[in-house]
Amino acid sequence: MLDRLPEVKQTPGGDWISLKVRGKGFGYLWERTETVGLKATIEEQIALVAERPEVFEPQFTAGRFGWVVVHLAGIDADELFELVTEAWCLTAPRQLVAAHEAGG
Repeated sequence: MLDRLPEVKQTPGGDWISLKVRGKGFGYLWERTETVGLKATIEEQIALVAERPEVFEPQFTAGRFGWVVVHLAGIDADELFELVTEAWCLTAPRQLVAAHEAGG
């Protein structure tokens, strides 16, 4: 699924795998706990946790971003890819996002 987003790098980091675009992190996979941490806006973090607290939990906030923990057992692949794409879009350079959204 990650190969559908340009310039994503997966880097092992001990107990997790970092997801980065051009050296900036937008997600983390913890295989042992079957969770993913994803960058989101604070508003999105709050909405996801309020809507389905059994699937989403707040991880931390930093500036205007609210990272969210996603319990993989509670989410389907399409919804997960949508959240990963949103996290990527919040992190990737604007011109890379624009090119991706334009289909190039």
